[in-house]
Amino acid sequence: MKMLIDTHIFLWMLSSPEKLNDKRHYELETPANEIFLSAMSIAELMIKHSIGKILVNFDPLEMAKKMRIEVLNFSGAHAMLLGQLPLHHKDPFDRMIIAQSIVNRLHLMSDDPKFLEYDCKVV
Repeated sequence: MKMLIDTHIFLWMLSSPEKLNDKRHYELETPANEIFLSAMSIAELMIKHSIGKILVNFDPLEMAKKMRIEVLNFSGAHAMLLGQLPLHHKDPFDRMIIAQSIVNRLHLMSDDPKFLEYDCKVV
């Protein structure tokens, strides 16, 4: 399975793995699965760090590489879909992650219930 993880899932993997249930641990650790992190998640982390909302005392790119998580760049095709997505979710970073999931046909791992309102497969 190819899976895009939401920003909070990435943070939980790094610092609070107990927040991930057994099914999610299994999916994230199964070697056959490909795990992706959106470049928009990295942007979200860096912006929130720069305004003092969260402390990011690690290099997200380095950590993703160590965890064998591929960073998924945000493309023009992803941006185009943003204009067509219903406004179930107003957070721009989450909307960009949802668009990437839909365009790339990736399962999406998130605890955000609003993701379920979109045409993407939420794990």
